[in-house]
Parts: sequence; C-alpha cells; structure tokens
Amino acid sequence: MKYISLFLLMSCMVSCTNSKQNNITNPQDYNRYLITSAADTTSKYFKLWNSKIKSDSIQLLSFGIVGAEYNRYFQNTGNIQFLKKAEQALKKATDIAAIGRAGYYRALARNYISQHRFKEALALAEKAHSIGNGLDKSKALLFDVHMELGNYETARTYLDDITDFNGFDFLIRLAKWKDHQGDLDQTIQLMEQASSLSELSKNKDLMLWSYTNLADYYGHAGHIKTAYEHYLKSLQLDPGNAYAKKGIAWILYAHEKKPKEALRILNSVMATYKSPDYHLLKAEIAEYLGDAPLHRSELTKYKKEVAHPFYGQMYNAHTIDFHLNESKQYEKALLLAQQEVNNRPTPESYSFLAYTYFKKGEQKRAVSLVKEHIDGKTFEPAILLRAAEIYKIAGNNTKVALLKDALKEASYELGPTTTKRIASL
Repeated sequence: MKYISLFLLMSCMVSCTNSKQNNITNPQDYNRYLITSAADTTSKYFKLWNSKIKSDSIQLLSFGIVGAEYNRYFQNTGNIQFLKKAEQALKKATDIAAIGRAGYYRALARNYISQHRFKEALALAEKAHSIGNGLDKSKALLFDVHMELGNYETARTYLDDITDFNGFDFLIRLAKWKDHQGDLDQTIQLMEQASSLSELSKNKDLMLWSYTNLADYYGHAGHIKTAYEHYLKSLQLDPGNAYAKKGIAWILYAHEKKPKEALRILNSVMATYKSPDYHLLKAEIAEYLGDAPLHRSELTKYKKEVAHPFYGQMYNAHTIDFHLNESKQYEKALLLAQQEVNNRPTPESYSFLAYTYFKKGEQKRAVSLVKEHIDGKTFEPAILLRAAEIYKIAGNNTKVALLKDALKEASYELGPTTTKRIASL
C-alpha cells in the first residue's frame, strides 16, 4: 500500500507540475479589456469630410480620407458594410484623381485584398506601379498580391527590387517570405526588427500590427508565453482589439485546455465585433466540450451570416471546410474549391480541392493534385494534414510517416480537435 500511495503521490506531482507549466494566462491580465462597448464609428473629423461629399462631388481629398475612416471602422467592428463603403469612396477617388492617383489605386487594391478579390487587386497594383509615384510602395503591394495568388517567384522579384532594405515594409515582407520557406526562426528575427522600428517611429498602427503578427509567429514556434505577452501589449495599445483577444482565447483553448474561459472571452468579443469565422471557432470549442447544442447553434449562425452577398468569396476556405467536415455537402464544397483555385491557385486552395475529391471517393484525382500542387510547396500544418490523410487512404505509408513527423510540433497551431486526426494517421 505504501508503494501504491507513493506512486499516486508522484503521479499527482508530475500532473500538477505540467498543469502549472501550461498555465500562462491570468484573467487579471485581460479582464479589463473584456468590458463590452461598441466601437466608435464616427467622429467630428469624419463628419466634416463626409459632409463635403455630394452626389456630384469632386472633393478628392474627402473621398480618400472618408475611405480610410471607413476602413478603420471595418477593422474595429468587423462590419462588412464599412469595407464596402470604403471601396465606394476609394473608387470615386481613383475616378477623379489627377494627382496622387497611384496612392488611391494602392488603397483600393488593399481594400480588394481584404475582400479576397485578388485579381482585381493585381490590376490596380500594376496601374499604380506604371504611374511611378511611390515605387517601393507599389512593389511591396505587388509582392503581397502575388503571394496571395501563389505566384511566389514573381513575388520574390518585387521583394528583391525594393530599395530600402532596412525599412519596415521590406522587413515584414522578407519575414513573410521566410515563413513561406518554412524558416520560422528567421521569420521571427525579422519581425522583431520590424517591431523595433515601429516602436522607434511611435506609429501606433504599425506597432499594433507588429505585436499581433509576432504573437502569432511566437505561438507557432511554441513560445506561448511570449505570444501571450504580445497579445497583451496589443491590448494595451488598443483595448478593443478583437484579434488579440481571439489570440488569448486560442491559447486558453489550444494550450491550457480551458475551453470555457476561451468561450467567455469570445462571447465578450462577439458582443461588439462581427466576423463569421468566430462562430466556427466557438463551434470547434463546443465540440471539444461535448456541447452539441452550442456546436449546432454556432454552425447555423455561421451559415446564415456568411450568406450575406457583401462577403463574396472572402470566406470560401472556411465554408469549404464547413461543407467537408460538418454539412457533408461535398458537391457544394467542390464548387467552392474550384472557385478558390481559380481565384488564388495556392497550395491551400489545391489542398481543399484535393480533399474534396478525397471525401467524394476520387482517390486518384486527389493524390494527383497533392503531388502536383502541394508536395514540397508549403509548410502549413493544416495543408500537410489533408495531404497525409489522402496519402494514407492511397496506401503511401512512406509519405504518411514523413508528413506525420512534420506535424508533430503542430498541435498548438491546429488545436485539440484537429490534432486528434494526426494521431489517427
């Protein structure tokens, strides 16, 4: 009996130690940011410039400023209508601009990137580049668009052509390139340099962008505590930042295995911030909890919200995943996957197309797509997991073993429910 008691005591000590190691978050750190209040979507400044816009207006400066304000409101609320209003204002600016048109083209292109209208964004970026004003900004934009489109070598040529190698715009894009190559350590080093530059400039927007992106990268690298600290730094700058709160909720769910606390944070965020994909995260956490009614309810809310025509193809990837793993409507998934490949022929898009064929029982077609468009072209865990499942059903155990090894450190990034699929490979 003494030996059994000693074994139980030692087991408890190990379990308690592991639990303490996982405990990174503290509600006292973030509770103050969970007080829900609607984000401001107007100001005296906005009213002044908006009032200058008439149906036949040629007030160029007004359109540019109002477009930027609408974009800020979209960032703060997630309300798609603000993004569409920003588009309208910026389109008007490009129509009437005689001077500074390149800048308006770039602004409208970034609006289209947010809407996942990448080919239209590319056309505008090329127009801006041809004008010549702000060439480095146009090259940076062209890098961004070509990365989204999966034209990686073309993107690299624009990155190499940026003249300010020590500037913020270059560093964050070189970091993105290194991440694409799977070099996470170098990615983080470059992002840390960019973050330092943003702090020196005291530019709040750049600092906020740096902190949230660094937090994501730290999380992927397994530096969860540092990721948490950077989400908190983001909230110190912007107490209403939904993305940072979502990041903390993910740490609670994926790392600390505290799904109820994660839901508490998400419920607070979603009281004032509207984005369809948040419902999918809540549904995933509900599934982990075994809460079937909440799981169904959140999926229903996602399906209803994402049907709004303003979203266009913004949530194609999420909806494909929804049809493949929840609704089991494979024909709908196939149609969207084909659209996504046409819209942005990236490894991710092809992975959805391949996985759809896999779900439909067309194994040869699925394997062919993986070999041609995914193998050796990405390091993204979710994509590699789909590829591994396809290879498993095809009986290619060598490929499965290699991919499973590559996925062994991806449990945090994928989350508990998805990680279960790795174990079954």
